[in-house]
Amino acid sequence: MKSKILCLAIAATCSVASFAIVPQPVSVQRNDGAFVIKPSTTISYTDESIRPLVVYLLDYVPVKHVSKAPVEENVIAIGIDPKLQAEEYRLLVEGKRIEITGGDYGGVFNGIQTLFQLMPSEVYTRSGRLPITVSCCLIEDRPQFAYRGFMLDVARTWMNMDKVKHYIDILSYHKINKLHFHLTDDEGWRIEIKSHPELTQIGAYRGGSSLIDAVYGKWGERYGGYFTQQQLRELIDYARVRNIEIIPEIDLPGHSRAFARIHPEILCDNPPEFERRNNYERRSAWCATKESNYELVDDVLKEVCELFPSKHIHVGGDEVALSQWKNCPHCMAYMKRHGYTDAHKLEDYFMARVEKILEKYGKTPAVWNEAVNGGDLSLGTRVHGWENVEECIKATTKGYETVVMPGKYFYFDMRQSPYEDGHNWAAIFDTEDCYSFDFAKSGFTEEQMKKVAGVEATFFSELYIAHTPEKLDYIEYMTFPRMCAVSEIAWGKNGGDWSEFYDRLKGKHYDRMASMDIHFRLNPPTVKYEDGELTATVDDNSIIYYAVENENSSTRYVRPIKTDKPAQYVFWSEYRTATSPRTAVPEHYATLKPAMKITSSMTDNEAVFNRANEYRGTAFIHEVCKNGDWILFEFDKPVNCREIEFITGYAHIPKFIFNSGYLETSTDGVTFERVAVLHAGRAKLVNPTQIKAARIVSTCDGNGTYLVVVTPPVIKPILQ
Repeated sequence: MKSKILCLAIAATCSVASFAIVPQPVSVQRNDGAFVIKPSTTISYTDESIRPLVVYLLDYVPVKHVSKAPVEENVIAIGIDPKLQAEEYRLLVEGKRIEITGGDYGGVFNGIQTLFQLMPSEVYTRSGRLPITVSCCLIEDRPQFAYRGFMLDVARTWMNMDKVKHYIDILSYHKINKLHFHLTDDEGWRIEIKSHPELTQIGAYRGGSSLIDAVYGKWGERYGGYFTQQQLRELIDYARVRNIEIIPEIDLPGHSRAFARIHPEILCDNPPEFERRNNYERRSAWCATKESNYELVDDVLKEVCELFPSKHIHVGGDEVALSQWKNCPHCMAYMKRHGYTDAHKLEDYFMARVEKILEKYGKTPAVWNEAVNGGDLSLGTRVHGWENVEECIKATTKGYETVVMPGKYFYFDMRQSPYEDGHNWAAIFDTEDCYSFDFAKSGFTEEQMKKVAGVEATFFSELYIAHTPEKLDYIEYMTFPRMCAVSEIAWGKNGGDWSEFYDRLKGKHYDRMASMDIHFRLNPPTVKYEDGELTATVDDNSIIYYAVENENSSTRYVRPIKTDKPAQYVFWSEYRTATSPRTAVPEHYATLKPAMKITSSMTDNEAVFNRANEYRGTAFIHEVCKNGDWILFEFDKPVNCREIEFITGYAHIPKFIFNSGYLETSTDGVTFERVAVLHAGRAKLVNPTQIKAARIVSTCDGNGTYLVVVTPPVIKPILQ
């Protein structure tokens, strides 16, 4: 069988690209002729277990006839062959019929997805247009990994049923079969627990009158939502039809600040300095030694286990603030009794107790990689290796089934280029960087690969709420087409190099994603300035636009632009639902760093601002702003520039900011004039002159956290 597939793959080298299937099948043989799907075509099936796929297929290909008996001609026949492996399929298109045979339900579903990619992209719009012509071919295919996942964080930014269903759809089109559902975190509790209704009555909302502080956006309103258990059953069924298993995550014992605001008794008995600061509860970890805590965890997990069919329940285990345990008399006494010197042993103890609870309800834990560092969890535990490749290798070496998802390649909240939004703690990477991940080159041995369950991409949604969370544009932009690369890796990377994969993307898959209503990212235009002319080019079929810096209008680019100030122009491209990041010549991004001094009403410690004063990083004021508090920027010499932006909070995320306030400037350092209102903690001035000093003034009492971050101003020079 292997030699046959190899021969087919070699013979089909030229024809594979013409289909441009993502992920690339193991074997494709293109034949002469075509089958035409007409309204009179029949869908036939003989196995009742795949009846849901008949209904699913009819939604995209609305033929008039369905038969439970075999049909010879003018038919799409779907069936199961137990000789095939799980999720393996065989798709045969002949002049008189289409046959999709799978090793199981998932195999048939995968075959249907490949069939869709042989059709015009409009099939994804479910417009019901027939006839559809499908080229004759034989495709034999199977995935390398049984786990092909994506983690969706609805705790930081709330996403309702319709949005999650849409995301399930677009994942399933790419043969992703696991949805890791991040339902709880410091900022929200999104799952109804009937024995504890207060968890969603209070914990599902933040900001405004809620006990949960608003941190990442929508500071002035009560914001959020949650899934009832009935809604989750509906989502589970919806995903099951699409061959996706939903794996819920209840993040323990850290990342539990929302729970702690409702039930503060779960926290350690810490000294006052570890408790609320400036009316903000910093602590987020369950006390490891309070027996009542395990009763509460049991209450929650009992209902979660009853609700979700998944064998695995993800119970977190990441980023536990050990200082809370180290300063708890009960935790310290427990460690002393057991001879422990490392507080990580308390996490081992906590997670082992959680594992016993899950075992009682017939489930197995999945955890983040830190949770198995102590080695006390059973080898039945599934590990999600997020920190780096080394942690993934370490987990497989210990014998744990491991989902490989190092942030450097698979955390899609990371920015895709230096000047785009997003985190950057793991890496700055685009689709090509993601596609470059290779197990062998990363150091996995053949023995370690036996413990690799698969791969998973992730989108933590702290930044989503700051980008019109009522729309899916931002999350889709951040995840596609990077998710296409993950699909290819998880399936086995049967294609060639990046160039071959990229040709498939822009050749046909861009149109498919547009018809799927995915607002995906295009590569930015290449911008060059030579001999007084500014040119922009793209490597796809997108249309280029440009604008003059800080102007709202846009113009379609059709020819080189003659200019002596190329840095004023920004370029981007668009194609159907897709857009590229804005880009410009390198001079556009140049900044000034004049000597300055930063002070604040919130601290008299100048050392706090040393790094910011020298433009080397942010300054952390460990106080919460009050109405009237200020941050003062004083320049040694008056500054003239074409643009200056003053920022509270991190440069990449509106957190630790002045939630509301204004900016005032001075030409002499003495007399100030109010010039702008803060938006998301920052204010930008265009073409200011003679700025000797600037002051950001708070009009809010508190910002939902326990500190304020000050970022050096971004100053762009006047163009000569």
